[in-house]
Amino acid sequence: MAKTEKKQENKIEREYIIPLREKSRVVPRYKKTPKAIKTIKEFIARHMKVENRDLNKVKIDKDLNQFMWAKGIRKHPHKIKVKVTREGENIRVELVDYPNNLKFKKLREEKRGKDALESVDKKKSMMQKVKENMQKPETAKAEKKKEEIAEKEKTSAEATQEFEKAQSKKIKHQTEKPKKAGKPIRVALQK
Repeated sequence: MAKTEKKQENKIEREYIIPLREKSRVVPRYKKTPKAIKTIKEFIARHMKVENRDLNKVKIDKDLNQFMWAKGIRKHPHKIKVKVTREGENIRVELVDYPNNLKFKKLREEKRGKDALESVDKKKSMMQKVKENMQKPETAKAEKKKEEIAEKEKTSAEATQEFEKAQSKKIKHQTEKPKKAGKPIRVALQK
């Protein structure tokens, strides 16, 4: 077990080589890698002096987890070199020596993340420019729309007044009185 240590304010970094063979040797083949992951957490909890050796406070990095599971559930690495960072209550475990396939995969993901951030920034700047351009003509468009709405209201008010006048004339010039409704006549008897 090799150990190197760096201390900063409230931050401790250490490197460990963790033996995994002995603890996972006694479990069935289909449980070896999960036992190895648990062994890593137990080792870190013991050496970083976690309160009550709570394994939930120890967080394993995604790349370390992929490295452990690379050969499947039955064949995990027998020892592993990790870098442990402690900030207050949080303990993070990372892989130190990446194999080539994980190095390239990590570089690809970082590049994708940077590209995504750049594209988001470009889109935001383009949207701001579009908004600025839209605001200037938008005032003219808004004024035109207000004028159109006012004209429609005037024409609709005039149309309703004309319709009411026509209805009143019709009622005024009717000479016939409306018939009183009596008993309805059956259709069969109307012949």
